[in-house]
Amino acid sequence: MSADSERFTLDTDLLVYSVDSMAGARHGLAIEIVDRATERDCNLTLQALSEFYAAVTRKRLVGPADAAAQVEDWLGAFRCTTASPTAVLTALNDAVAGRASYWDALLVATAAEAGCKFLLSEDLTDGGSLGGVRVCNPFSAAGG
Repeated sequence: MSADSERFTLDTDLLVYSVDSMAGARHGLAIEIVDRATERDCNLTLQALSEFYAAVTRKRLVGPADAAAQVEDWLGAFRCTTASPTAVLTALNDAVAGRASYWDALLVATAAEAGCKFLLSEDLTDGGSLGGVRVCNPFSAAGG
């Protein structure tokens, strides 16, 4: 991936690992990735930020107020985008066709509309592509 020059997005898992001190090596790497992403052409989806809040509060990794404060910080640090009606239709088509779960397909479709070429995630097939967005698992090389 050439994150230095091409727009990319982060999946919820990276955001969650960045605050989960029990995630071992993934925690440290996720912190580094999120920190570096603020200096590059990274566009977060509002879906990923919302999923982050839901996941970390459900798992009790972070209290609600701290999780909300983290989301607010990221809203200020990143360009963010929301799903359009077209992205929803694309995600529905991809889900029905079995290419991805609906929520993963929606995140990818939203990122694609924002001009993202890459998605950093461990949830989708490393090296795979959906809607013109290539999936890169940053943990695969780390023995994840």
